[in-house]
Amino acid sequence: VQLQAYGGGSVQAGGSLRLSCAASGSIFSINVMGWYRQAPGQQRELVAIAPRGAETEYADSAKGRFFISRDNRKKTVYLQMNNLKPEDTAVYLCSAEGVHGYGADYYGDYWGQGTQVTVSS
Repeated sequence: VQLQAYGGGSVQAGGSLRLSCAASGSIFSINVMGWYRQAPGQQRELVAIAPRGAETEYADSAKGRFFISRDNRKKTVYLQMNNLKPEDTAVYLCSAEGVHGYGADYYGDYWGQGTQVTVSS
């Protein structure tokens, strides 16, 4: 199982970016797909998660500005980020929790490699 993230970059404050993360491998389903971020010198923190068949959840800092969605057929999770602020600057990492293969195969949890988001004032 691998997670490949796309879409990071540099924008000015108030701009938008859309991140994508695709899971590949012999995957039947993924329980939770999500996005976390880690700024230099800080701990990794939750941004948003999209549980399969349940409501999405957001960090307070993301509510109203970021929107997470997933395409189960494509095994892909998206993060639309609007009205970006300099404090959103971080490496954004996608996660896949509870990855099930076909039959009785269970693979566990995975992280993507991260994509840099830089917001200038």
